[in-house]
Amino acid sequence: MGENTLPRATHPEVIALLDELVASGRPSSRTLPLPDGRRNFDELIAPLTDYPEVGAVEDGVIPVGGRDVPVRVYRPRSPAGTGTSVFLHGGGWVFGDLQSHDGMCRSITRRSGITTVAVDYRRAPEHPFPAAVDDAVGVVRWLAAHGAQIGVAARPLAVVGDSSGGNLAAAVSLVLRDEAGAEGSPVTFQALLYPATDPAMTTESYRENADDPFLSADEMVWYWSQYGGGRAPGDPRAALSAVTDLRGFPPTYLLVAGLDPLRDEGLAFADALRRSGVPVRCREYPDMPHGFLLFAGRLSRASDGLAEVADEIVAGLGGRG
Repeated sequence: MGENTLPRATHPEVIALLDELVASGRPSSRTLPLPDGRRNFDELIAPLTDYPEVGAVEDGVIPVGGRDVPVRVYRPRSPAGTGTSVFLHGGGWVFGDLQSHDGMCRSITRRSGITTVAVDYRRAPEHPFPAAVDDAVGVVRWLAAHGAQIGVAARPLAVVGDSSGGNLAAAVSLVLRDEAGAEGSPVTFQALLYPATDPAMTTESYRENADDPFLSADEMVWYWSQYGGGRAPGDPRAALSAVTDLRGFPPTYLLVAGLDPLRDEGLAFADALRRSGVPVRCREYPDMPHGFLLFAGRLSRASDGLAEVADEIVAGLGGRG
């Protein structure tokens, strides 16, 4: 959460959540030493999310470039859909991990009936751009070639991510589009949930929501700087707004939150995809803040949104079996 901010929220559940967060007295994670900040981020989310039962949850590793990338595989109790969903968590490329987004992955898996593979990519500032992109792309490449080794469908694949994870999901689509051979990219669908796409941070929604208590403009300046090793990266694999040709991107579901500094860049990215001929379904939750899908234990809109995300993934991967 931002510091010294006044809530603009009007939805009663969001106001109640803000009151609960303020009463908890937790500091901003970025003001703490890095290990403490990461623990604080996870502990803030844990009691506020929802953890539905799924068929099985398995931790493992996938080899990428001579190193092992940790992953968590969520298998549905009653498989109902085709393909596999690869999930990339948010947290400003600095915070977040397999545990912080465990509830989101469980919700998506249970509703969709599709296996989810969550990726514990390397984080900044220890591992600045492009480490996270390299890990994410490497995992998707490996699954496309060897998914059967861990009992998941190699194709079709969806990439899914929230916030900075949405940035990484779109970066995966970009890299694999550019290197696709005769078989094409293994990514059939992408779901981008309030994604960060533009390090310029100059949109109207940045001005409207500069002091939002869930994500402030000042926090985003800090996150981009951490990710870029001291300044916001200009490489199009990070600055997706700089990509001028989005032809060949997979069909997209893009969700934005109305009270989010990232709202307008998400809408602009959806428009850019459409102009390139990419099928896009864009959904705005006007009275929700950034990160609201993490709070399914408190926000009914979060539960609704996760159900919609899951349904879009099912449709994007070819429907229920």
